[in-house]
Amino acid sequence: MSGGAPAPAERPGQDLGFWMCTALVVGNTIGIGIFLLPASLAPYGLNALIGWTVTVAGMIVLARVFARLAREYPASDGPYGYIRDTAGEWPAFLAIWCYWVSCWITNAAIAIGVVGYLSQVLPAATAWPPAAVSLALVWLFVLVNALGARTGGRVQVATTLLKLLPMLVLMLLGGWLLVTDPAAYARTVPMTPITLADVMAASTVALFAMLGIESAAVPAGRVKDPARTIPRATVVGTLVTAAIYMTVSAMALLLIPQAQLAQSNAPFVDLLNLHVAGDTGRVLAAFVVIGGLGALNGWTLLVGELTATMARHGTLPAALGRRNARGAPVVALVMTAVFASAMVLMNFSKSLVEGFTFLTLVVTGANLPLYLLCAYALLVLWRRGQRPGSADLAVLGLLGTAYAVFAFIGLGQEPFLWSLALAAAGVPAYAWMRHRRRAAGR
Repeated sequence: MSGGAPAPAERPGQDLGFWMCTALVVGNTIGIGIFLLPASLAPYGLNALIGWTVTVAGMIVLARVFARLAREYPASDGPYGYIRDTAGEWPAFLAIWCYWVSCWITNAAIAIGVVGYLSQVLPAATAWPPAAVSLALVWLFVLVNALGARTGGRVQVATTLLKLLPMLVLMLLGGWLLVTDPAAYARTVPMTPITLADVMAASTVALFAMLGIESAAVPAGRVKDPARTIPRATVVGTLVTAAIYMTVSAMALLLIPQAQLAQSNAPFVDLLNLHVAGDTGRVLAAFVVIGGLGALNGWTLLVGELTATMARHGTLPAALGRRNARGAPVVALVMTAVFASAMVLMNFSKSLVEGFTFLTLVVTGANLPLYLLCAYALLVLWRRGQRPGSADLAVLGLLGTAYAVFAFIGLGQEPFLWSLALAAAGVPAYAWMRHRRRAAGR
């Protein structure tokens, strides 16, 4: 495998500017997770709010890690290149393999989550098996992204703007209640004791909703002026997302009775129905569905580009890097959609909330090696001493590493074992691709 990014002539068109990259960060991060996670976090009570604080702080650190790496490696193909050039080829493959798996599992989780709100918008949709509706959504966005990255990027900007509307409505409701009925925030305060174990567990569950801050860096080869665009989009997108999440999550936890929240398939619809007259919950659900579809579009674009990048670097079969006349990696999109479809079918044996929660933990565990090794990459750069005034490299690297280790500990045994299994599954794939490259004399 060649050392370094492909020559400019070999790189696909650079179609993604600042707004599209910011929309990828915000759109992929504010997916369906925030709209269902209040139900997953309800059993933790106020531990969830502390966990959110830890998660947001950790992800802001990681956003700075990705921003700094993008400035240090503007010509790289994103996180794979960052890790390969600092930790080596094998750690880079391991991290990107786990992340790649997490991306198509994320698509399954988003599709399942959208179905929960879709039933609130279109009650007739309940006549169809939920698994069938989820599968239809997965394949719809394969078709959208087969039209090219620019088409997918435009869809992402539009759906990101639309998905921010329900967030704005919820924040306005929160402010209105704070002025007109402040006691509402004290009526149903959860009584679950605060413990370190529950804070760590809640923080890890919440982490799923913040996954995606690296979205501007992953398709780096398609980004205009990556040294400038990726850091700005990553930091701005993460800060916007964090502010929104902290506000609406606190509202759901404090304004909906804990037992009801834990059983809800559409927590924010229930929130509006409890505190606002009329059919506003159904209107909100429509925008949530749009937001979830936007996230599904963004992650489909992301996993297609990531698969093509891995194929270009020789870590997946070369056929997965082939692009159609519009520059879309169609073979990669189809293959990852097949895997996502399999995960959808496997997890409809559980309840919607249980299946969604389990997938979120597996996805989180699969993301953590990438975050850990990108933070470690900054420590390697600092140790090499090749960057003037590089003290911030050590600080960011240490903080990012500490947060990733904290998240691993809070993950729990079953998701952690699943993460190990996913990593182990990449070993034969890596060995096979190395054998093929050696046989080809590369």
